[in-house]
Amino acid sequence: MRFDVYCDESRPDLLGSKHPRGQYMIIGSLWLVNENRDRFKQAIHELRQEHKVGGESKWQKVTRSRESYYRRLVDWFFEQGDNLRFRCIAVEHQKVNLLKFHDNDQELGFYKFYYQMLHQWILDCNEYAVFCDFKSNRQRDRLHVLRRCLEASNLSSRILSVQAVRSRESVLVQLTDVLTGAVGARLNEGLQSGSSKEALVLRIEKQLGRRIGHTVRAEHKLNVFVIKLGGGW
Repeated sequence: MRFDVYCDESRPDLLGSKHPRGQYMIIGSLWLVNENRDRFKQAIHELRQEHKVGGESKWQKVTRSRESYYRRLVDWFFEQGDNLRFRCIAVEHQKVNLLKFHDNDQELGFYKFYYQMLHQWILDCNEYAVFCDFKSNRQRDRLHVLRRCLEASNLSSRILSVQAVRSRESVLVQLTDVLTGAVGARLNEGLQSGSSKEALVLRIEKQLGRRIGHTVRAEHKLNVFVIKLGGGW
């Protein structure tokens, strides 16, 4: 079976910032069977038309005037059940040792965590196409190396591609941005009481039946992997 994976990130600057505004960097991904892609894209476009929303859908654009649209968007995500799944990795920047483990290279460390986020959900005998939100990299072959590493560690699966797309051209990357932002806001305790963003996070948590936080690997719908960089269980 072929799967498409759409990825985005929140606060990647935390890995190297001298004045961090937050605790966790988040890299998120949306997973779906390829044959559902066009149907899902059409459904999101119809939601946008229904609510008269222009431009990109983004976590930063969750405001009072667009609150009804974003509520409906996350409700639609949950209505798809296991046909549409979200997974993210949360990295506590204070525990990242760039010098010891990542050659003092923030960009290298970022893509190592990208690998960890993707690798654990790649299953045997499937094909995967990965679409990453465009990011300007110092080394241009980062996505090529990421694909090569995923292929080497998943010999019974095929990694068809790991390529960059611009979020404005993909409503599925935009949905990933919204969910990634919601997780990041909760983990970083960055929600303002009474705000539209808090209301959206609470709506997600109502659908989940729990507060957003670390989940077991087998959690399918909204999986949050808070990586333990210090070792242990």
